[in-house]
Amino acid sequence: MLRQVLFAKIHRAVVTDSNPDYMGSVTIDPVLLEATGMVVNEKILVADCETGARFETYVLGGERGSGSVVVNGAAAHLTEIGHHILIMSFADMTPEEMATHRPCVAICDERNGIAELLRYDPAPAEVARVSGSG
Repeated sequence: MLRQVLFAKIHRAVVTDSNPDYMGSVTIDPVLLEATGMVVNEKILVADCETGARFETYVLGGERGSGSVVVNGAAAHLTEIGHHILIMSFADMTPEEMATHRPCVAICDERNGIAELLRYDPAPAEVARVSGSG
């Protein structure tokens, strides 16, 4: 059985711009993408820390080193410039894969630089197998 688990997260990125007339997506500085392993066109879940709004969209690559995090399309109505957002990607994994996967998390500073890069502990293999077999 495959389970959806956190693959990577960009934590507390600051929305630098929004473009409601664009066709969806979040444009992200490639420095943040490479640090976490996220890729262009990948599906993401975004949560606004100020309003609690959540939305799904996909990644576009921005200008390297710009610190850009631009919310495009209809989702631009769910957040504002200056808001902090969480950007999460997920992957389907077997219990064995879950036991070794350590999601990469980039914690952003106020300019969307990487203040800290960390990895979460993996799910214990016996827990992933037992809870998924019922």
